[in-house]
Formats: sequence, structure tokens, C-alpha cells
Amino acid sequence: MLNHNIKNQLTLEQQWEVLCTKLSRNLGVKTPDLNAILFLIGVQELGQGKQYYSKEEKQDLMHIAICKVLSLSGYYELNGLDKNGWPHWELKKKLPYIDLLSQEAFLKMHIIEYFETEINW
Repeated sequence: MLNHNIKNQLTLEQQWEVLCTKLSRNLGVKTPDLNAILFLIGVQELGQGKQYYSKEEKQDLMHIAICKVLSLSGYYELNGLDKNGWPHWELKKKLPYIDLLSQEAFLKMHIIEYFETEINW
């Protein structure tokens, strides 16, 4: 996504803006918010491609995304797939108790890492 030296000089919010801009450009959509990016990661991790998802399935996809990105720090571990191919995760270590703004930053940091390590951006 970014040259390692440049990345170290950018704040989390600057790195987030770079990611959002790149996603917007590559997908041809308006700048995505955190929820939209979580949804995209969930669809990617489910691996069943573009299709119609119910509201409940969209929530499940966002949960898949959260588990996946937090698995990069050992918080979750993939337990396996159900009969429909949906991944199920197990909490491996307790998540830190942090306020809402810190939770958002925590997720953004892990999402950026996901795109760098899993998607090679």
C-alpha cells in the first residue's frame, strides 16, 4: 500500500485516508466508510462473490471481517466453515476495554494491516 518509510511517517488517519482513496478509485465508488470497508472485507473472506445479502447476512459479513482483521493480532482464530461455507471464529484472547473512538482507531489499524498483508496493497 505504502512504502514502509513513508507509512511510518503518516498518522493512522492519514494512512486511513490513503486506503479509503485507493478503495474508492479501484472500486469506482464514493469514499467508503468504516462499515462499508468491513462489509467488503467480509465479502472477500466469505469468497462467494458479489450477490444479494440480507440485512442479517450483511451484519454477519461485518462480523467475519472484524474477526479476520483482529485475527492478525491473535484475538480470533478461524474455527472452520459451516455447511454453507461461512467461516466461524473463536475468541482467543480478551479484547481490550477501550472507548468508542479508540475502538474505531483499533479497527482502522487492523484494517490497514489486513490490506497490507492479506491483499498486498
